[in-house]
Amino acid sequence: MISLVIPVYNEEVLILNLFERVQNAMEAIGTDFEVVMVDDGSQDSTLEKLLICHNKDKRFKILSLSRNFGHQAAYTAGLNYAKGDFVAMMDGDLQDPPELIKHMYEKAISEKLDVVYGKRTERNEKMRKRILTRLFHSIFTRLAKLENLDQVGNFSLMSKKALSAFLSLQEKNRYLPGLRSFIGFKQGYVSYSRPDRPQGEAKMSLYKLTTLALDAIFSFSNLPVKICLYSGFIGIILICLALIYILIGKITGLAPLGWSSIILSIYFIGSVQLVSIGILGEYVFRIYRETQNRPIFLVNKFTE
Repeated sequence: MISLVIPVYNEEVLILNLFERVQNAMEAIGTDFEVVMVDDGSQDSTLEKLLICHNKDKRFKILSLSRNFGHQAAYTAGLNYAKGDFVAMMDGDLQDPPELIKHMYEKAISEKLDVVYGKRTERNEKMRKRILTRLFHSIFTRLAKLENLDQVGNFSLMSKKALSAFLSLQEKNRYLPGLRSFIGFKQGYVSYSRPDRPQGEAKMSLYKLTTLALDAIFSFSNLPVKICLYSGFIGIILICLALIYILIGKITGLAPLGWSSIILSIYFIGSVQLVSIGILGEYVFRIYRETQNRPIFLVNKFTE
């Protein structure tokens, strides 16, 4: 059996279109499948329309969370309820074409892969989003020191063995593509062109995307801490140079620059300290969240 996990949040305008495309795509693989639709605390009629889909096809199961826990948590919830021998996951905005799941499955079987992910060759989205996304992937790929991360997202298919390893990672600050790369196993990819949303507005705002990017960087790289260290070294070097300049001025009788140089030095050192404290604070906050050990998600109802 193949399971497909799809998180949705306030997607009432495209639920029925999503249902039809996913149903046709999964039936092209075979009749033995399930689709776990995760309602991430939607405030519109998304849940009601999901239940209509369930009544049309009982293979569509509805997992309703108690509130909005976020994109990555909603995926995690659905993956915990999936029962298939292979489990796929895709976004609910139809920017991930469900028709591609068949190719992922065939590639996993023919090449004996445990993970097959979708790799974007191009993105038909707004220019600003394309630039920021490409910048993030370029930076993160270099920082994380993990494979299979360039121009990839959540869209993927995993074997039961890989999924079990994936779900054993219970950290609260989650970036699923990074975790999927971390577990290893034999992985491959299917290339595709990512289209823009056919309907509705994007639910991942710039703020949410930035937060997710920071979670990814802080979870898989120690560069932010190194920035603090390097900034401190630069500050020490500049202070030493300033001290040498002052000593030369005293010896030669040339008065050093006045208050402006002093104020600039104070502002520079203060800025370095504030940046360093902020970066360390981000790590401390994430450590605090982990030690709270709160559940990643809470379920309101599961309709099988």
